[in-house]
Amino acid sequence: MSSVGLGRKARRPLARDTSASESPASSDPRLAGRAALGRRGEDLACAHLERAGFEIVDRNVRVGRLELDVIARRGRLLVFCEVRSRRSDRLMTPAQSIGPGKVERLRRAASEWLRATRPRYSELRFDVASVTFDSPEGRLNYLEGAI
Repeated sequence: MSSVGLGRKARRPLARDTSASESPASSDPRLAGRAALGRRGEDLACAHLERAGFEIVDRNVRVGRLELDVIARRGRLLVFCEVRSRRSDRLMTPAQSIGPGKVERLRRAASEWLRATRPRYSELRFDVASVTFDSPEGRLNYLEGAI
């Protein structure tokens, strides 16, 4: 049995200074492409919600280390929408990529957001916007109450 690394803390790489208008996504074309794909998916989800009479409360809300993609309201209903975007659904749909750990993190983030903002809504719902960009305009499958 090898003892290499036992009892030692792993070294963390030094943080890069990205303040000069360079984000980590812009330095790696693959990440920039994924970020743009995610934004396009969120745009489609928000447009869908607005057509259904919802007001977008916020997007990409950071709650500590957690994030809520879209928060929307209509009357006394508050919706937390997780947006998943992919270029293809050949292996799995974007919605199928949401596992139990992600569900737990989404519920925790929503709980913390509700505690911090104290909005007054009588109904809460967790939706999933599953967006596939296998065509230029993309394809949205909106799943109400999916989480």
